[in-house]
Amino acid sequence: MQQKATRLTETRISGEVAYDGKFLKVERDLIQLPDGKQTHREFIRHPGAVVIIPLLDDGRVLMERQFRYPNAQEFIEFPAGKIDPGEDWLECAKRELKEETGYTATDWQFVCTIHNAIAYSDEHLELYLARGLTAGEAKLDEGEFLECFTVTVPELLDLVRTGQITDVKTIIGSFWLEKIVAGQWEPPR
Repeated sequence: MQQKATRLTETRISGEVAYDGKFLKVERDLIQLPDGKQTHREFIRHPGAVVIIPLLDDGRVLMERQFRYPNAQEFIEFPAGKIDPGEDWLECAKRELKEETGYTATDWQFVCTIHNAIAYSDEHLELYLARGLTAGEAKLDEGEFLECFTVTVPELLDLVRTGQITDVKTIIGSFWLEKIVAGQWEPPR
């Protein structure tokens, strides 16, 4: 999405790839500030990801517990995964839900896009609500380990309130789910 230039716009003069990894790239650009001065910006290029909010027919929510190496701890989160180059976001969401949990869904609804680290990354996360779930066998990627479990929406919100869920995508998705289930918010069509 191309943004219209404003009096706050910073303009790229030149740049280089500072790190080119298998998953992430770090870029370092020379930019011109709105006042004409120049400075550098370093940021992470990320391919984007999908987040699935899996709502079972009984009103419970399917969650994951996974160890996240950068923070050296287990996190409770919604199923999620990286968008492959050229991959349709909804197809990615369907693939990730099946791979990580074994579940498939008959009803998919786009919820919103979030940008979780706007100061140092271009990562975007596409949130989808999945309903009409049917259990199946998970097909985790090699080297991927996680546990699935279910909670009610009030239990989910209590995990957020008590700090047991600190993952930003899961917190935002939980608040959206609360509003959707209560009939207060309708995701965009």
